Amino acid sequence: MTEPTNRQTFAGDGITAPLRYTLFRRIWLASLLSNLGLLIQGVGAAWAMTQMAASADKVALVQTALMLPIMLISMPAGAIADMYDRRIVTLISLAIALIGASALTVLAGFNMISPELLLVFCFVVGSGNALFGPAWQSSVSEQVPPEALASAVALNGISYNIARSFGPAVGGVIVASLGAVAAFACNAILYIPLLVVLLLWRRNTEPSRLPREKLNRAMVSGFRYITNSPPIKIVLLRTLVMGLIGGAVMALMPLVARDLLHGGAQTYGIMLGAFGMGAVIGALNIHELRKRMRGEAAIRACTISLAFAMAALALSTEPVLTATALVLAGAVWMAAIALFNIGVQLSAPRWVAGRSLAAFQASISGGIAIGAWGWGHLTDHVGVEVALLAAACLMLISPVLGIWLTMPRVGARNEDAEVLADPEVKLSLTGRSGPLVVEIEYRVAQENARAFHNVMQDVQLSRQRNGAYGWSIARDIADPELWTERYHCPTWFDYLRQRNRSTQSERALHQEAIAFHIGPEPVRIRRMLERPFGSVRWKDDTPDRANSEVLPVVATAAGSST
Repeated sequence: MTEPTNRQTFAGDGITAPLRYTLFRRIWLASLLSNLGLLIQGVGAAWAMTQMAASADKVALVQTALMLPIMLISMPAGAIADMYDRRIVTLISLAIALIGASALTVLAGFNMISPELLLVFCFVVGSGNALFGPAWQSSVSEQVPPEALASAVALNGISYNIARSFGPAVGGVIVASLGAVAAFACNAILYIPLLVVLLLWRRNTEPSRLPREKLNRAMVSGFRYITNSPPIKIVLLRTLVMGLIGGAVMALMPLVARDLLHGGAQTYGIMLGAFGMGAVIGALNIHELRKRMRGEAAIRACTISLAFAMAALALSTEPVLTATALVLAGAVWMAAIALFNIGVQLSAPRWVAGRSLAAFQASISGGIAIGAWGWGHLTDHVGVEVALLAAACLMLISPVLGIWLTMPRVGARNEDAEVLADPEVKLSLTGRSGPLVVEIEYRVAQENARAFHNVMQDVQLSRQRNGAYGWSIARDIADPELWTERYHCPTWFDYLRQRNRSTQSERALHQEAIAFHIGPEPVRIRRMLERPFGSVRWKDDTPDRANSEVLPVVATAAGSST
């Protein structure tokens, strides 16, 4: 990666700072073209469906087919992004999307497409994008330094929305003049620049001394991390609600163009372009919004503004007024989604970044996919105007969720801590030996018992999100100063991973707990093999395991932890 000679000079350069980095700039420009192609195809697919099927639910299902794969395979995609070379993952995912787009082009060219086949190939393209998303987004931190990460996240959102500003309008012109087949072909062609840029990327990787987790275990690890991270859970739930309600705008847009504005494919493209233009405006002002408002206040402002924009969209029959409402809707929609995205990216450590972003993608895309289906069915019964007004009312009251699910404050990214030296091992162990039981004994003054117990509740979440299970804290009834923390790890390798997944703030939390310890002796730590089959001599003449079978201790860095 080509970087400026003085990183700090660009920390305050604003949203354009990441474009100073050659690798990020190349990938960003190529992704802009790819997004342009995807949106041109979306216009072609949505308008082709309006020609083949009159029902609103079929038209809305195009959006569902493109978004549903992201909800269904995001977690496996995120685990794959964390387990394998992210460059290879992005190349494979783009190849899947390219195959789907090419097949759709060929079948449509021979007039062999049906509503069902159109949805199938939209699903294939969506699946490629679903696999691509977590690997691409989590690799941003490898393309720019930490101080430029938030701006890089916002720029990626701008890339999509610059494409949205022009792509739908271009798509409308292409569909109106050359037909849907040309729109499908454009998408296939515009995947090629991004494939080339990623092929030329020489990604620097540091191989782990531990073998990678299996896919199912990696997914469990990601799920466990998220469920034990209250800030991320809150962001994901709020994102899901935003997608469920706000998805009505995109899902019903073809019907707004056709039924409310009495226009054609070009009108539909222009309206989508207005939404995208607003989204660019929103993304460009993310930095200012974050400076002026806290997370909850910013989200509240965005949702209320979006509610009024949706109401205007429902009541307008004039293209100019509708486009104005869509500019506002696009701006606040993009601002809210970018705030959610930044919150997840800056909260998750590197080892689980792909899975955390996959969960974010699943939340927003799942919300849009399910919402699109629901709003399409409602529109069949009550019409476009009433459906959009109902969505506007729900969006207006959605900030009430902030009472129970207050958006967390987001600061700088919580960086990974240094790798710790492995603990002393004298028993013959393999990577699969386990379960491991860890017991830590603290001696705490009785007047500090409540404060220590409160800190240990946070320690519990830290242990559990990094891989531990069966956590408990106990107090000796005969010696009230003696406390014992106890938890399990499935295998020896899992314990080594759990030890070194802690971030700097988590290490500080562990040290805060240790600071309560009193007495001349340090905190006592026991690490025990719970089911030691194979670690004992079952017969007197059974030889000890060879030294080569014993997992070596590697002191990679100084430090003490449990």
